[in-house]
Amino acid sequence: MARAPSDPTNASSSAATVLASRTDDAAFATTLAKGLVVLEAFKAGTTLLGNMELSTLTGLPRPTVARLTHTLAELGYLRYDSERAKYRVGARALRMAHPLLADMQFRQIARPMMQELAQSVRGTVSIGLLDATSMIYVETARSGDVGPHVPDVGMPIPVVMTAMGRAAAATLPQADAALLEERIASEDAELWSAFRDKYRAGLAQCASRGFCTCWGEYMASIHAVAAPLFHARETKQAFSINCGIPAFRLQPGQLESEIGPRIAALADSIRAIVGETTAPALEPQKQNKKRASK
Repeated sequence: MARAPSDPTNASSSAATVLASRTDDAAFATTLAKGLVVLEAFKAGTTLLGNMELSTLTGLPRPTVARLTHTLAELGYLRYDSERAKYRVGARALRMAHPLLADMQFRQIARPMMQELAQSVRGTVSIGLLDATSMIYVETARSGDVGPHVPDVGMPIPVVMTAMGRAAAATLPQADAALLEERIASEDAELWSAFRDKYRAGLAQCASRGFCTCWGEYMASIHAVAAPLFHARETKQAFSINCGIPAFRLQPGQLESEIGPRIAALADSIRAIVGETTAPALEPQKQNKKRASK
């Protein structure tokens, strides 16, 4: 019988982090974890890696890395470049993402509405999924030239520095939100200290206005606004939706007065179509706003 993780807050941590914490767990498949550590070393900017580079990045001995890369290549999860004597991620790795994405059918429903808004504001509109202390893009739409940050499915961005991350955190039950803050602080105390106040201000913005803003904190040339989407009833996954626009395209006050309400309205539309609700903590605020408008 499979054993549940001893620490549920570790469930989405990096393979390296979990591997380091499970030295006394007899049920933990160490070799499998090491293989996943190797796969996770491949990121944007490090798409072609040799065994020595992988050993340095992962902290695993080179002979261990060599066995793992050979096995992963035989299985199709890595592909060996004989001219460079290095590896890149293989096509079979894409198969792992498909079941997850296919289970998020609301992406297809949301995409036409996202594309309409992206073209209207000449920016990007994306849906993100909370994964530990990162947001992972699971759907995105964009107009033509959107500047240096071009979101793509599977791309991670940090929770604490981004409007998308703060909006997703706003969907969490109180206990989970507290655990997320603890995890962010423990992983990078300096980053948490630098962005803690803005992060919490973003949560407050979501509760009071239905969206939060980010003024170039993650990428100086891009300003963004995001709205909580939902905390899925069945899977307990947290989603948010954002809109990023090159700073030079924005008029003074436009992000908060126009685009923020539009992204919040888009989030409302998506929730209504798929039958989800926002976090319980946000509902009283929304009801108060409705009563005040009458």
